[in-house]
Amino acid sequence: MNSPYTTGIAASRLGADELAENFGDLHAPFDAHEASVAADRCYFCHDAPCITACPTDIDIPLFIRQIATGTPEAAAKTIFDQNILGGMCARVCPTEDLCEQACVRELAEGKPVEIGRLQRFATDRVMDQGVMPFTRAAPSGKKIAVVGAGPAGLSCAHRLAMLGHDVTVYDANPKAGGLNEYGIAAYKSTDDFAAREVDWLMSIGGIEIKTNMALGDDLKIDDLVGCFAAVFLAIGLGGVNALGLTVQGEQGHVVSDAVDFIEELRQTNDLTDLHIGRNVVVIGGGMTAVDAAVQAKLLGAENVTIAYRRGRDGMSASTYEQDLATSKGVKLLFNLQPKAIRGVGDATEIELEYTKVDDGKLVGTGEMRRLPADQVFRAIGQTLDTDAGLKVEGRKIAVTGAGRTSRAGVWAGGDCAAGGDDLTVTAVAEGRDAAMDIHSTLMGDA
Repeated sequence: MNSPYTTGIAASRLGADELAENFGDLHAPFDAHEASVAADRCYFCHDAPCITACPTDIDIPLFIRQIATGTPEAAAKTIFDQNILGGMCARVCPTEDLCEQACVRELAEGKPVEIGRLQRFATDRVMDQGVMPFTRAAPSGKKIAVVGAGPAGLSCAHRLAMLGHDVTVYDANPKAGGLNEYGIAAYKSTDDFAAREVDWLMSIGGIEIKTNMALGDDLKIDDLVGCFAAVFLAIGLGGVNALGLTVQGEQGHVVSDAVDFIEELRQTNDLTDLHIGRNVVVIGGGMTAVDAAVQAKLLGAENVTIAYRRGRDGMSASTYEQDLATSKGVKLLFNLQPKAIRGVGDATEIELEYTKVDDGKLVGTGEMRRLPADQVFRAIGQTLDTDAGLKVEGRKIAVTGAGRTSRAGVWAGGDCAAGGDDLTVTAVAEGRDAAMDIHSTLMGDA
């Protein structure tokens, strides 16, 4: 990011104290009294719509009742039974579009029970105590490989270990955690929570994590199938779609991947070292685009714009995330697609074309708009960048049932598998369900 051609990009736009405040916890955790008051708002519905809306099927009324009766440890056990990464999901899950949107209080009053914050209250209580509320079953003698230490892989590994299997988890990165560690906004997961959650999860025993080992380079699918009783792939989507822009002069360095920017930010020990432009444009309409744009603004960028090729209702980022972006000073522009990067040095601009829907297809109108842009982040979707020799569906690994791939003995889940919605909570559910299917298959129940 530190280029001689873009002096508009610089470090230390803000001081350390202001950056620390900007990147503090997005939602302050409940204290015991606040949790009690929030829990008392729950109607404890018998046929609770919030449970149906939860991808991991947590018994939400039960855990909230347990908080209301002063037993948050029991509440945490109820959550972890279904979602072993319930602590992180309480921080990053779009509850406003899932359980809280379905809440009867939301429908009746426009103000749901704060399920996400209550979930965090309970799970933090147990994790802060260092308590693992599960024990391993008797050893099964089966060894299973999990490739990818993100939400799906960790969820699968924990459930398999709990069932008595020995699990080896391989990951391409230096740290475990996947997108929880590298790919979400820093203000959603503070105080190194992702790493602490991995350490806590590992306390079940029976899990070994080997980092800096990627499928394809260091690991061959044939070798894994030959050495392990089962293989679960949770490799995510490592490739980033190209913008296909016309680039004028020395401007190629202006464009970079939003996921790389977020990773650099998450892994730095000093936010003042990060280089950020004065005029930042993010291309895309999903959660990654919002995370990149908001953090660019929090780092001190003067003008940050998200440009999305469709209308507002086409954005995959939730309404809450869109509102969060605008509340932080990010400008949202719709029906614009990038065409070219122009200019030299600080004069750099991005040229965008207005779009419309014509006969069901998105097309350019020919009308152009230019924006100052000394830094452009692309967040237009990711692709599978590993050929595992498995049947694919679109840009992902094709699966049936609980993650079964086209090859016997190989399962897949999380972002790399077809059919999901690229949410952390969905990845956790897919890892859990694949583990149960693997267990049934290996133990002769299927």
